[in-house]
Amino acid sequence: MRIGLTGGAATPDKLVRQAQRAEADGFTSLWYASTVLGDPLTPMACAGRATSTIELGTAVLQTYPCHPLLQANRAASAAATMGRPGLTLGIGPSHEALIRGVYGLSYDRPGQSTEEYVRILTALLRGEEVDFEGEEWTTRSAGGRMTATGRPPVPVLLSALSPRMLRVAGQYADGTVLWMAPARAVGEHIAPRLTAAAEAAGRPAPRIVAGLPVVVHDDTAEARAAVAATSGSYAGMPNYQRILDIGGADSPADAAIVGNEESVGKQLKSLLDAGATDIWAAIVPAGPDPAASVRRTRDLLREAAASPH
Repeated sequence: MRIGLTGGAATPDKLVRQAQRAEADGFTSLWYASTVLGDPLTPMACAGRATSTIELGTAVLQTYPCHPLLQANRAASAAATMGRPGLTLGIGPSHEALIRGVYGLSYDRPGQSTEEYVRILTALLRGEEVDFEGEEWTTRSAGGRMTATGRPPVPVLLSALSPRMLRVAGQYADGTVLWMAPARAVGEHIAPRLTAAAEAAGRPAPRIVAGLPVVVHDDTAEARAAVAATSGSYAGMPNYQRILDIGGADSPADAAIVGNEESVGKQLKSLLDAGATDIWAAIVPAGPDPAASVRRTRDLLREAAASPH
């Protein structure tokens, strides 16, 4: 299984050591939120230089506060600093509460804004000159205005849950990075739309990185309570609530992968059977000994990552 973990640490040195350990343990990727160390790209580049094969991805950087030309330059610069393939740029429009409430920006047309943004960004990262004037974004990169090139290449994953976003992810990006999408939502809603869009555009089969909380624990009620204590904010966000509903889950705690080793292993496999290509496991500690809980979950995930099935 291609299994990655949540990345993040209190200092750049700790983040580098975390990446080295994850790579040594056989995990294929680490996924970093936009708030990691203020901005994750620089410490990710440092971690990339200290590792050899592990993929380091953002999940996700918001589109609205950063012009796509600047975003392309930032990503290309980080990839060049890494000095090897393995940097993946996960992006998304985020949520109205953040974009309008914190940044003070318009969130009137996130679908239109994101489609234009992804078209511009992916073209720039392919090294193309872009002369584009849209309804939401304008970019004129001809004449050397783009100082960085996409070498090593930087794949782009879009945080896509709605039909329009899934079409954009398949048509222009390299796939999607998901959060809180249960296996049923992946199989019935996400994978068919994403794959159809990629096929219609003549693009390669898209990646589906499925992110969910994971807890290996014998007391499933206690495990779900631990997830609920750390994931309450997602329940109030309309985008997440819609994908939970599609997936047949009442809450983030209900969507989480919890149970003993055998049960969690089967649930991980069900995500792949539904169409996920990668699993992003967000380990949540549970019970009276949080450190032991994390070790137990990590051990199971490490074994699953090493399994050919």
